[in-house]
Amino acid sequence: MTEYIFDHIHLFTREPEVMAEYFESMLGAEVIRSASGGQPRIDLNLGGVNIFVLDVSGNPTAVEGAAHPHRGLDHFGLSVKEIDKVCDALKAKGANFTRGPETIRPGTRIAFIEGPEGVSIELLERGPHIT
Repeated sequence: MTEYIFDHIHLFTREPEVMAEYFESMLGAEVIRSASGGQPRIDLNLGGVNIFVLDVSGNPTAVEGAAHPHRGLDHFGLSVKEIDKVCDALKAKGANFTRGPETIRPGTRIAFIEGPEGVSIELLERGPHIT
């Protein structure tokens, strides 16, 4: 059987610097700047996950008017410890919470924050201590 290994998330944005700053300041992502084919590029590393930030500011139809602008991406989840403390810290930074924190079932507590341009980020804590 073929082995599949997670490689990256790709985010389209009209404001790549705003997107990178958000992920760096709110979630502690490492911002990696480079040039690809002479064009500036921003990648992020968040907890070992590669996030590629694609500047679509020169192509308004890449985001606006596309049949499915996120190409199937609804949200991505980040596992945390002590979710309530994490959420308190993010609230202090001005994060926009769209849900929670709340226990959705025994063993799982979640919250959602909204990043730039509506990017939905789930925070979740799992464990037997959550009832």
